[in-house]
Amino acid sequence: MEEKEIKIDLEGTKAKIVYHQFQGTETKTFLAYFTKARKCLSTMEGYKEVEVVGNHFNPPSLWELVHQNIKDYENKIFSDLNLSLAKTAMILTGADMDNIAIKKEEYQEFEVFAAATAGVKSNAQRIGVDKAGSLERNGRFESLGTINIIVLTNASLSEGALTRGMITLTEAKVIALEDLDIRSSYNPEIRATGTGTDNAIIVGGEGPRINYLGGHAKMGELVARAVTSVVKQTIFKQNGIR
Repeated sequence: MEEKEIKIDLEGTKAKIVYHQFQGTETKTFLAYFTKARKCLSTMEGYKEVEVVGNHFNPPSLWELVHQNIKDYENKIFSDLNLSLAKTAMILTGADMDNIAIKKEEYQEFEVFAAATAGVKSNAQRIGVDKAGSLERNGRFESLGTINIIVLTNASLSEGALTRGMITLTEAKVIALEDLDIRSSYNPEIRATGTGTDNAIIVGGEGPRINYLGGHAKMGELVARAVTSVVKQTIFKQNGIR
């Protein structure tokens, strides 16, 4: 197991990519550790307090196995990385973790970091226009390309701010796709708004209280600028599109 430090200059935060294996296949996980538990909102788990957030790469050769038994896979990964399920928020992707992009935005005492991975070649779609290709039953469905976004800030975020932040980062992601003219994988005549499996995590800090992360607020602007930038950067790293 090898590690590579990732520089995130946010007080009380350390980050790294861990290179490890599952049944002989190399996997990679980005992890951000906090010195104290922080409030977060995850599109996979909802609201929780965490000491670690992560973005895990599982390569195509493992997809069928993962889809058949995601819980056993997650339990093994968490065990290998010495992580607590209760205190960790994790999202998964088929995009290479070495192609992660990180961007900092700041204004006066406020700081925002966004970290993203993205793949838009296989299942980019215009949501609600392109027909859904997967039907979830009992927690099982297919996973393809993914845009994963993690937002960290030193500001203390209310639950409302965490929730509103999901709208802000989603709008920012769509701006990145529009600027790059990313097209639907199913209908190249129309622009994509994301992939069918996108996920995100927003994590607050211990600084000044923030109750709103919309476009009229400076903090909303910082989140949007950071997210648009990292989504563009990681799409270029993963797919060569700029």
